[in-house]
Amino acid sequence: VQLQASGGGLVRPGGSLRLSCAASGGTFNRYAIAWFRQAPGKERDFVAAINWSGDSTWYADSVKGRFTVSRVNAENALYLQMNSLKPEDTAVYYCAAPSQILVATTALSMFHYWGQGTLVTVSS
Repeated sequence: VQLQASGGGLVRPGGSLRLSCAASGGTFNRYAIAWFRQAPGKERDFVAAINWSGDSTWYADSVKGRFTVSRVNAENALYLQMNSLKPEDTAVYYCAAPSQILVATTALSMFHYWGQGTLVTVSS
């Protein structure tokens, strides 16, 4: 499956942004999909994930209550709604899928398919 993330940009602290991830070339509705982020000089970290049917989600503690992950399988699309953004949310955001279908995981090592990343900058 091929993934392409978009929607990043510059936003002020407290603002909102919605990221999109478009999928192609695979059975999108059988893959759990996750968002990861990588800040400059830091490791890539898990942000949020959603299972293949969209009825289960997982979040990093740092974004719980502020970010919402969703998907529309009929459109092969994944979204990350980010509210109450903070400067520490600044990073390149990636959507990713594990190597196997019907596997729900948040472990970085399990993800095989990656989008190219989209930069989110939170600054006044």
